[in-house]
Parts: sequence; C-alpha cells; structure tokens
Amino acid sequence: MPNQSRPKVKKSRALGIALTPKAVKYFEARPYPPGEHGRGRKQNSDYKVRLLEKQRLRAQYDISERQMARAYDRAKKAEGKTGEALVIELERRLDALVLRAGIARTIYQARQMVVHGHIEVNGKKVDKPSFRVRPDDVVMVRERSRAKHPFQVAREGGYAGEGETPRYLQVNLQALAFRLDRDPNRKEIPVICDEQLVVEYYAR
Repeated sequence: MPNQSRPKVKKSRALGIALTPKAVKYFEARPYPPGEHGRGRKQNSDYKVRLLEKQRLRAQYDISERQMARAYDRAKKAEGKTGEALVIELERRLDALVLRAGIARTIYQARQMVVHGHIEVNGKKVDKPSFRVRPDDVVMVRERSRAKHPFQVAREGGYAGEGETPRYLQVNLQALAFRLDRDPNRKEIPVICDEQLVVEYYAR
C-alpha cells in the first residue's frame, strides 16, 4: 500500500496536477509547489524532469514504486510504443476503471471500495485494486453493498463529474455496473503524463 501520509493538496501542488476534486480549487489558487521556496526558480536536470513525470503518473493511479516497475516490465513486452502500453496497462487496473465509470469520486475511494470487498468481476468478489480487467469483463457493485451511501450517490450520478465516460467503457450507473468493451487507446485515457519521459526514466 503506497504511503499516503502527505496531504493530497500539497502533493497535487508539488506534482503540478490536481489529484482530487477538492484539490482543484486549492491548486488553482496556488499553482506552484508548496513550501517556503515554492515560487522560486528551480534548476531542473534531465533526471529530475523524468523523475517528476514518473511520480505524476504513479500518483494518478495511487500505486507503489514496485507496482509501477512491474507495469513497466509488462509494457516493455507489449507491441507498439512502451509508454502508451504502460498507461494502458495501468488503466486496466480495477480501481482505475471503478473511478472512470463514475462509481467512485477519487482513485483513493475506488481503491477502498475494492479492498473492502464491495466490487465483483463476472460475478466473483475481487478485493485486489491491481486486478487487471480484460475486455468483456463485467464489473458490478455487489448486491449486499448497494444500499451503502457512497453507492447511492454514485447511482444518482454524483461521482460522474463533468468529463465524459471513456469510450472503452459501457456504463450503467443505475445498475452500478460497467463493462470493459475493449482495451483503451492512450489518447482516450484521462491522465496527464508525458509517458515517453517515464520510459526514459526506467531505461536509463
């Protein structure tokens, strides 16, 4: 489990991306890194630029360094560009898709929903956020969990946000269910990242 002791707003400002809806307004008010020297000019080495990009991608999926490295190793073996394959690999995580489908408000809430056993895939309970969803898999909130408040909010569209549902998902919020129709394309995945820099970080 990644260390989440650092407040999300500070982390968002340090990485230059809003990691939660709550962080958006704080980030807009202070779009510079936290701390006494946050607004100062900083010297950025090539290594630091690549490290920051890797940290930004990791933070958006709330994963550990070990999980990130494993995903990179799998992406290297895939066809096509390694960077795009890496983002697609991460996007197929169960917690990421629970978030994209509008069942959770943040990646942190999505992870919690999965860990606490509220989600099933193809009729079987799955409590591993890293579970990789495959095309045609059907993901649902378990029957016994649907009366809980967060899922009632999700059913009413409370977590759907302003963005469109990604085209690779078929979502039925009333049923608290979705299906992965196909593997995502990189340009459809709503993460902020120059994945080529991440590849260069690991290939160094």
